[in-house]
Amino acid sequence: MFRKAKDVIKECEERGLHIHDLVLEEELKSSQIDKDDILNKLRKMFKVMERSAQGNLNNETKTTMGMIDGFAKKMNAYSKEGKSITGDFITEAMAMAFSTLEISAAMGEIVASPTAGSSGILPAILYSLKKREGFSDEKIVEAMLTAIGIGKMIGYYGSFAGAEGGCQAETGSGSAMGAAAACYLYDQSPEVCFHAASFAFLHVLGLVCDPIAGLVEYPCTFRNASGVVNAFISADMAMAGITSIVPFDEVCRAAGEVGSTLPEALRETGIGGIAGTETGRRIREKFFALGNDE
Repeated sequence: MFRKAKDVIKECEERGLHIHDLVLEEELKSSQIDKDDILNKLRKMFKVMERSAQGNLNNETKTTMGMIDGFAKKMNAYSKEGKSITGDFITEAMAMAFSTLEISAAMGEIVASPTAGSSGILPAILYSLKKREGFSDEKIVEAMLTAIGIGKMIGYYGSFAGAEGGCQAETGSGSAMGAAAACYLYDQSPEVCFHAASFAFLHVLGLVCDPIAGLVEYPCTFRNASGVVNAFISADMAMAGITSIVPFDEVCRAAGEVGSTLPEALRETGIGGIAGTETGRRIREKFFALGNDE
């Protein structure tokens, strides 16, 4: 895969292709899997995404510490009241993100996209847009490949791990991937997709990873919900013609540098930030005590 956004854009323009085409080409060259198998695998992954995004909209999963139980159900019910500030579509998509994180916290089946800690973002984006617009499964798979292309560039310059780059590396990456995928679904050019991905990353640059008790729950679930909204507003800005003067590959490099300079206490150690508050420490002690009682 090309390492610079301008090279991807140029290749797509010269060959009449899109990001997803280049990603698929690379996968076919580097793996021993044929095209149909790759596409079928992506279809199966999306089915898992659909199930996790809607699985808890009307149900409530019980997690060990109960920090995020029932958020999806509450948010979904609120979205149906027609009273929300951001509108029914946004609030329902937020509920979908909550749903996946609840299922993940209860050890249910999810797609790490790109990580378990950010697994609520891309499913909520793809499923909510498919539900509203009626996009075909083929179009959704191409959007997933577009997201993968964005992810490959992020991974080249940085990391997806909160332990290495903070929450920006997890939910920031997921949001950037989702923003590009959303733009593709609306038939936008590769250049627009890259602008959207850049905006999504810019909005959360420096975001720390501070999960209470080290559990991928709190504040992770809120950052997944806001990550969905971030992706949507980033896509809208890009589709409106607003451009990022800093190319996406440079944004990725900057994110990697910022992440590496974050203090260890703010990189998934469960020590600083929200995890280090009085309440956070109390929950951590209670959680660790559960293991000692067994």
